[in-house]
Amino acid sequence: MQGRSQKRRFRSGNLTKAVLALICLVVGTAGTGSAVNPVGRAPHIVPNEFVFEDQSNRARHVSDEPHVVRGDKRDRVSAGARKPQLAQVALSLRLGLGPLAVNAQRMAPFGAIDAEQSTKRMLSHNAEMDRLAGVPAKLVDLVTNDGADILATAYAPTDPFHDPSSPFDALLGTKRNGRFVPPVVEGDHVWMKDPLPPKVFSSDEQKCLSTAIYFEARGESLKGQAAVAQVILNRVRNPAYPNEVCKVVYQNASWLNRCQFSFACDGVPERIVNRRAYRTAREVAMAVTGGKIFLRDVGSSTHYNATYVSPEWADGMEEMTQIGSHIFYRTYNGGWS
Repeated sequence: MQGRSQKRRFRSGNLTKAVLALICLVVGTAGTGSAVNPVGRAPHIVPNEFVFEDQSNRARHVSDEPHVVRGDKRDRVSAGARKPQLAQVALSLRLGLGPLAVNAQRMAPFGAIDAEQSTKRMLSHNAEMDRLAGVPAKLVDLVTNDGADILATAYAPTDPFHDPSSPFDALLGTKRNGRFVPPVVEGDHVWMKDPLPPKVFSSDEQKCLSTAIYFEARGESLKGQAAVAQVILNRVRNPAYPNEVCKVVYQNASWLNRCQFSFACDGVPERIVNRRAYRTAREVAMAVTGGKIFLRDVGSSTHYNATYVSPEWADGMEEMTQIGSHIFYRTYNGGWS
């Protein structure tokens, strides 16, 4: 009996020691904050006062792979570089455009998201965007020129694709550095090859051109208004006339009913009452001056008359076309016939 009692006490003592050891193990693990957690489970939060003690006692050679593979951790690459930047670098490598990645931040000063959007816009860029850049919707159908005179700032694109130092300009050859010269056909004169004087783009010159369009052709179609503007600008090119729009429009204005454009010498005050029509005239004036609109059927015409009159000078000129209520003519020798 005594031997059995000693064996029971021995077994009981061992069991007690095992339980105590297990408790100590559990408590010790909770106190140190185990670094290993099951995938997807939130990490154990350790109070701040224990963080320093834990870090000082932790072995430095312990692998951090359990942290990397956890589902709630970000991948290592995204922590070192932003994804939009990486996307631009990859894109530039595929296209062979190293400068794209370098210039990404310059083209998007407000952050990587803007840079990514700018890159997308540049990749979706096409020739039609250049063709219609800055053109009012009402004049889209009349546009005949892909580019525009460099002095016509109203049609200068300002998107990142046309940044002066953009690599796309050098690669695709889209930089605009020329003046508009009208297409010359058989029978045209040598002065048609000259670009317009820079002064015609000034506000005063554009005001004179817009006023002439308004009073001479505001009742005509948009094409008819553009044709009148083209005649005036052809005279500016022609050495037989003044080289300024205002001087062309108001030439001989002091001769009652004997000047070049009837509204300038008919004795009726120039009062612009239809603001919408005048705004349209201004848009037409700039579009024709900038070369966005050039009517080939009007060509180098320097004269026109209304269909309800028969001027004597018309018999000595070549009739080009009729648009609305106006007939357009060009001279045979470049000046007065």
